[in-house]
Amino acid sequence: MDISTIIGFGVGFIVLLLGMATGGGIGVFWDLASVYITICGSLCAMLINFPLPQFIRAIKAVKWAFFSRHYSAQEVINKLVGYAEKARREGLLALEDELENADEFLRKGIQLVVDGTDPELVKNILEIEISFVENRHQTNRSFFEAWGALAPAFGMIGTLIGLIQMLRELDNPSTIGAGMAKALVTTFYGSVMANLVFLPIAGKLKLRSEEEVIIRQVMVEGILSIQAGENPRIVEEKLKSFLPPVEREGVDHRRRREEGMGVNA
Repeated sequence: MDISTIIGFGVGFIVLLLGMATGGGIGVFWDLASVYITICGSLCAMLINFPLPQFIRAIKAVKWAFFSRHYSAQEVINKLVGYAEKARREGLLALEDELENADEFLRKGIQLVVDGTDPELVKNILEIEISFVENRHQTNRSFFEAWGALAPAFGMIGTLIGLIQMLRELDNPSTIGAGMAKALVTTFYGSVMANLVFLPIAGKLKLRSEEEVIIRQVMVEGILSIQAGENPRIVEEKLKSFLPPVEREGVDHRRRREEGMGVNA
């Protein structure tokens, strides 16, 4: 669970509610017609903009704004160094025993190595898969960026509808203030949807994509190093270069702890 996403949404909506309540009550910000125009209108526009399968995939991808991957780059490096040690002791074929519980991408790469695939071909296959993963992530991200652009636009449409209705009753000045406030509610809804929901989700999905791509690049480099028969210590140092300096020491610390406990990486 990503606690920052939970805090961001929770505190963000609480702050909005407090601001609304201190200005005369939350009730004045509720208008069912504005909900229809902003939410349903932008939703229909998204259905026009994206094919239904992509629409469904993007909605499912929202979970990655709330959950992170169950493994980290440090854990992957430790596992790859463990594979390198086993391969040097027992040969590449011994790595087949490690495939059952491995990540799907890592399992695919190790299986290619065990099958004796040419290193350049292994690299090409895995890099192609990474590029398609990036493309899928980009499409999901662009979905929420598009929704973040459409929501305020439909909020403005709702405001225009409200203004048109208000202008038809200019002969009754007492209704102008209430009519203007009601017209602006849809703009408020659209701005909140865009800036507190859709655009932040797109930003978090971008971060998740970058994290996953880095981890997969670590896997590719580690797999190729294992195939080349490099020293496990060299493999570790090479893979640590993918990490920020503050995270590199954690790899050594975990490795020493695992070795001291007699646990295979």
